[in-house]
Amino acid sequence: MKSRSSRGGNGSASQPFYPAKINLPLLRGLQHIAPWLIRSRDRVELVISSDPKVQLETLRGRSCLLVCNHPTFDDPKAMFLLSSRLQEPFYYLTAYEQFRGLQGWLYQRLGAYSIRRGLADRDSIAYTLNLLQQPQIKLVIFPEGGCSFQNDTVMPFRSGAVQMALQAMSRKLKQSEPGDADLYIVPISLKYRYTGSMTPVIENTLRRLERALGVSSEGDVYIRLRRVAAKIIDRCEQEAHLAPDPEADWNQRIARLKAEVLDRCEQELGLTSAAGEPNRERVYRILYALEARQNTLMPDGQDALDVMFRAVRRVLNFDAIYDGYVAAMPTPERFLDTLIRLEREVFGIDQPPPKGHRQAFLRIGEPISLKDYHAAYRADRANTVNNLTRQLQQTVQQNLDLLAEATSRGISW
Repeated sequence: MKSRSSRGGNGSASQPFYPAKINLPLLRGLQHIAPWLIRSRDRVELVISSDPKVQLETLRGRSCLLVCNHPTFDDPKAMFLLSSRLQEPFYYLTAYEQFRGLQGWLYQRLGAYSIRRGLADRDSIAYTLNLLQQPQIKLVIFPEGGCSFQNDTVMPFRSGAVQMALQAMSRKLKQSEPGDADLYIVPISLKYRYTGSMTPVIENTLRRLERALGVSSEGDVYIRLRRVAAKIIDRCEQEAHLAPDPEADWNQRIARLKAEVLDRCEQELGLTSAAGEPNRERVYRILYALEARQNTLMPDGQDALDVMFRAVRRVLNFDAIYDGYVAAMPTPERFLDTLIRLEREVFGIDQPPPKGHRQAFLRIGEPISLKDYHAAYRADRANTVNNLTRQLQQTVQQNLDLLAEATSRGISW
C-alpha cells in the first residue's frame, strides 16, 4: 500500500500555484555540468538534429513556445540539455505534483512553474500568457498532457498550448508595433535509442516479471512478453470484477477496463465528464478529488481510496498502450517501453531505474510564426487552434518517423 506522500500530492493545499523563480547563477552552473551529470546519473546524452531549414542558432534570441512529445520521465532533462546548448534559460510548464520539498524548490529556480492538470488552473494560465508576451522567452510544454511511455508514437495533443500562444500573440500585437511583435511555436520530436546490447536486460526483466506472476518462461522473448501481458490483463479484470469476454481482443479489453475504472470512480466521487474527454483529464480530476477526500476520512476509510488511487493510476500507465506496438517494430526500445509499463504495474515502481545508456535524439522542426495565423485566429478562433494543434502533432510524428528511420540505419547526426 502506498503512503499518502507517494500518491502525487505535495501535502500543501495552502499554495495553489508555484511560480518560476529563476536563479541565474544556479541555472548557469547546472547548465554547465548538466551534460556530464545527466549522462552519468540518468545515462542519457543529447543528440540534436533539425529540419534542413532550421539551424540551432535560429532559435537564439527568439520568443518560442517549444512543444515536444513526452515518451519518458527524462524528457525535461533532455530539454534542459537543449537550454544548455543554447545558453538560455527555459521555462517549463510542470505538473503541480512535482513541487514538493527540495525538488520543488530546485525546479522553481530552474524555470519550472506549476499546472494542475485536469482542472481550470487560472493562475497557471494567466502566468503562461504573461510569459509568452515577454521578449526572448523560451517556454517548454508537453502537449500530450503526460508521459506516453512510447518511444515512436505521439498521443493526441491538447489544444491548450496553441490556444494560449495565439492569445498571447494577439495581445502582443495590440501592445506593440506589428513589426516588433513575434512569437514562434517550435515542434520538437524526442526519441531515445539504447547504445548497447539490450538482450540481457530484456531477458532479466522478463524473468523477474515471470517469477512475480508465476508464468512460464518458455518460448522466444515476444511470446513470453505476450504471456506476461495476458496474465496482467487477466489480473486487472479480476480486480475490477469484470467478467471475461471471450469475443474481445486485447485492445477492446484494455479499453473496457479503463472505461469501467473511470466510470466507477467518477460515480463514487460525484464527478462528471464531457463526451469524448481524454482519459488523462478524467484521471487528473479524479486524483484531485481523492486527495481532497482522504483528508476528511478516518483511517479505516483509507483502504477504499487506496484501491481507487491504484486503479486510476493504472489507467495512466496503460493510456497509450495497444496490442501490436512491439510486433509492428520489435526494437529494444519498444520491448523495454512495454516491459517498463508492466514493471510499474506489477511492482508498483513509479520510475524504474534506467535500463541502459541512451542517446536522446531531439529533432527541431521549422519554427511557425504565429503572426501568420493572427488573421485566421481573429476570424475563427476554435478552428484555427484545432488546425494548428493537429498540424503540430503531425509534424512531431513525421519527425519521429524520420528519427526512427535514421537510427535504424545507424546514422549519427
